[in-house]
Amino acid sequence: MGYGIFMHRADSIYDDSPAERYQFPSQYLDRAAQCVNDWIVYLEPRKVRGSRGYFAVARVEKIIPDPTAPQMYLALMADYIDFPTPVPFNINSAPVERGLLNEQGRLSGRAQAAVRPLSAEDFRRIVDLGLEEDATLLPRTDAPETNVGLEDEQAPFEFETDRNRVRSLTSRPVRDRAFRRVVLNAYDERCAISGLKLINGGGRAEVDAAHIRPVEASGPDCVNNGIALSGTAHWMFDRELISLSDDLKILISRQANDPEAVRAFVNPSGQAMGPILHRDRPHPRFLEWHRDNCFKI
Repeated sequence: MGYGIFMHRADSIYDDSPAERYQFPSQYLDRAAQCVNDWIVYLEPRKVRGSRGYFAVARVEKIIPDPTAPQMYLALMADYIDFPTPVPFNINSAPVERGLLNEQGRLSGRAQAAVRPLSAEDFRRIVDLGLEEDATLLPRTDAPETNVGLEDEQAPFEFETDRNRVRSLTSRPVRDRAFRRVVLNAYDERCAISGLKLINGGGRAEVDAAHIRPVEASGPDCVNNGIALSGTAHWMFDRELISLSDDLKILISRQANDPEAVRAFVNPSGQAMGPILHRDRPHPRFLEWHRDNCFKI
């Protein structure tokens, strides 16, 4: 087992759904297999305009041959978390992924590999930055080291820190906080159903990050399975009164005891407000699940 990097772009030619599966050719099988039952970090290539850099973390459950494509494999993913604070490839002109530097301190050819191993130190650094409330800049690479010679004494502490960090990635409170931040940022803290952006006296957005397919029904904690909803809209969304079409048209159940009141609450256009970026839109597969399981026509 070991940590790894899986490179992904939204316009990929591969059949990827990062929260669920990652498709790759056979040439990467040995590298990907080393990550089974362990964690990988997703990286958007630097050549993508507006690249997010390191944007999510997930656990590889298993790898299977792709039944639809010869010489291709699928890594089946679990425990996916979008980083509320995506981590750039470089900070202070130095790569965050220090393992990519060669003996001369230059970027090696490994940086081009779509699937590659990731050191425990680099994994810690990227995940800590991605999940921080306010990610701070890393120290300069030429900054003087402290506590030189004490590595052996500190090893047990580092081991415990790693174990707690990995455990926290499956912790519901940690995942809920990260999911809320990602979804609210995607929707500019605005309710998708009413279109209203309400901020309370403490500066907190009065809107929830709702799962489209609930966690209890194996719904992932990814932005494409989330939608920003006010408390009332969230209640109606969970109580089979409203749903969304694939093109985000608001659907109102005929079973509602006061459908006119519901219509008065939703966006007058009848269209839900999508996220700022198209890549963050709800995935049709999750919307279909909600219509089939949480909505009365």
